Amino acid sequence: MDVKAMIEKMSLKEKASYLSGRDFWHTDEVLDAGVSSFMMCDGPNGLRKQIGKEDHLGINESIKTVCYPTSSAVAASFDIELAHELGEHLGDECVRENVAMLLGPGLNMKRSPLGGRNFEYYSEDPYLAGEIASAYVDGLQSRNVCACPKHFAANNQETRRMSGSSNVDERTLHEIYLSAFEAVVKNSRPHSMMCAYNQINGTFCSENKELLTDILRDQWGFEGFVVTDWGAGKDAAKGVTAGLDLVMPGGNDAHKKAILQAVDEGRLTEKEIDRAVERILTAFLWTTERNVKAENVPVSEIEKKDYEFAVKLAENSAVLLKNEDHILPVKKERVAYIGAFAKTPRYQGSGSSHINSKKVSNALDVTAEKGIEVTYAQGYDLKDASKDSQLMKEAVEVAKGADTVVVFAGLPDSFESEGFDRKNIDMPQNQNRLIEEVAKVNENVVVVLHNGAPVAMPWLDRVKAVLEMYLAGDGVGDATVRILYGETNPSGKLAETFPACMEHTPAYLNFPGEKGSPEYREGVFIGYRYYDSTKTEVLFPFGHGLSYTAFEYSDLKVSKNKMTDKENAKVTVTVKNIGEEAGSEVVQLYVHDVKSSAIRPYKELKGFQKVFLRPGESTTVTFTVSKRSFAYYETAIHDFYVESGKFEFLVGSSSADIRLKAEIKVEGTKEIPCHFDSNSTIGDILATSKGKEVLAPMMQQMMGEQSAEGLEALGEGAQEMAAAMAMEMPLSALVGMSGVPGEIVQQILEQLNQK
Repeated sequence: MDVKAMIEKMSLKEKASYLSGRDFWHTDEVLDAGVSSFMMCDGPNGLRKQIGKEDHLGINESIKTVCYPTSSAVAASFDIELAHELGEHLGDECVRENVAMLLGPGLNMKRSPLGGRNFEYYSEDPYLAGEIASAYVDGLQSRNVCACPKHFAANNQETRRMSGSSNVDERTLHEIYLSAFEAVVKNSRPHSMMCAYNQINGTFCSENKELLTDILRDQWGFEGFVVTDWGAGKDAAKGVTAGLDLVMPGGNDAHKKAILQAVDEGRLTEKEIDRAVERILTAFLWTTERNVKAENVPVSEIEKKDYEFAVKLAENSAVLLKNEDHILPVKKERVAYIGAFAKTPRYQGSGSSHINSKKVSNALDVTAEKGIEVTYAQGYDLKDASKDSQLMKEAVEVAKGADTVVVFAGLPDSFESEGFDRKNIDMPQNQNRLIEEVAKVNENVVVVLHNGAPVAMPWLDRVKAVLEMYLAGDGVGDATVRILYGETNPSGKLAETFPACMEHTPAYLNFPGEKGSPEYREGVFIGYRYYDSTKTEVLFPFGHGLSYTAFEYSDLKVSKNKMTDKENAKVTVTVKNIGEEAGSEVVQLYVHDVKSSAIRPYKELKGFQKVFLRPGESTTVTFTVSKRSFAYYETAIHDFYVESGKFEFLVGSSSADIRLKAEIKVEGTKEIPCHFDSNSTIGDILATSKGKEVLAPMMQQMMGEQSAEGLEALGEGAQEMAAAMAMEMPLSALVGMSGVPGEIVQQILEQLNQK
């Protein structure tokens, strides 16, 4: 279809109207120009297509469909193929329901464990989030359904999310909070992008030209359209000029009138409006190019297939945090299930991603269906605390008579949701007390957790195993039981650190900030970047996850000893299953800058691969490393920069379990432009190639003229002291301290700054 021809048939009023929705979920239509209406829906972990009254918070009814594990769980799978398959399943459902665009995935970083929507987001690590999201977008768009990564950008809390300002420095913004979005744009070319509610450094994202045009389009090459988060539209003219295209929801003429008024007043041109209309139309018309043959498959078969995948994804996302004495898989005959979540599990988050599920499995029923006998006690009440005493008494009695006790615990809906941030990382106290009381009467306690974000575990040393299921979707019961009884070997790894306490978290003093406008003073040090660099003890580290088998790492090799930042290198490692069970291992590659002039995290994830191995089987895992594997964002050049020097490759099973190391020398080919003045230190000048050329001969002469006997008279270490003081001396001090004529210093400056 000829988009430009369609636009030519539209009047200015029609084009202005097209820049906001027809209603809550649909674009406008202009039938005379051949422009149809298209539907958008929430749903990173399932399709939330509303059939009644419309809302953006998941309050009103939507169609019944499959709920898949939330993004917090999907990231824990560390599985690119499964993320792609999830996108395919969601894309197929969108096609069946005539939905053109699915709002997601969520790419905001988990700056703090207290973020209310952390269950919707992947990770504290931008590399992992970018890789998983790229696969998801590829899968979804393979069905000609528009993906819409969100919330762009630095939207990391619910407190004053629609008005607050994320005050973040340029380097941190690019390294941490934009990096995953950049990866998705460059890797997967999403057809849309959702801008966030919040401000960044005092400018609303919907009006931020630097964000929506300079970075997103000019630097990254984004070709799709930008839509607001629902209700994030501000000044219409400023938005369109900045690079915003579509304001949602629609249903009123306010935005159209504002657009037309801006044109009349000369603040907006029709050319700018045409540009926005073209972007929106191009994306949505692409969805009509679906070449999908109608499947002659009963609906029941489709639903069965979707549910089975939901179970598979949940199984691969579960993280075995602890397994003392190999208590899991369950081997004892007399097993007790304790906890309301065994019967009514929490399997999804609250808010705009809330799915109206067709079928949700629970561990108690699934266990019974398998012919396995367990005793059950509710243990706690999620709403009525007055029942806790009696329920706990019953649970303790049941625990006394069991060989193994499995306690199902976690966070109720009221503890984490869109709309508010968590107050702490504690589970309900009735659940914590229950676990402690049960552990007093039975030494074989397993805790199964249903939660969207990290929790404190004051009882950790009194239980033998902890299985983190996260919010595992409709298949939570089937997946849990299969893992508990050894039908499935757990293989998930934590995509976020579980801190020992909130006071140890990097953003503790600045979250949610004063009046909801946080200062990102921790900089690039979020998650494991902070804990590793400060050697802070954590409950469970990033990348951690146990298995029912064991893996051996060996033969780490690098394809070259040195490289430039314009080259690639291969890093290979052999992994062997040395246990007695088949299982999957997530091999993780971190990079450490041995000596950097910039303040950098000790190590950063730059590669991962999940491999399945049978007992005794081994395989070679290969990683490709390039410029971005070694770079940090340098504000002097407004780009990523590799500083020449030595780097270490750290390969292991988690950020804290590094098995092998190898070294490489990398030469940066781009030099940071420097301008020196009389206050520039000798050390800073000599750190540059130009500085060495101009100043080194003079400094060598000056240091050589110093009397060795005179320095020795000052005592041991005098020479080192003199050299150190020289490095810290500003250039201007050469005049007074060393008798260098002022005109010589001026000549030196001219030579240093000569281009």
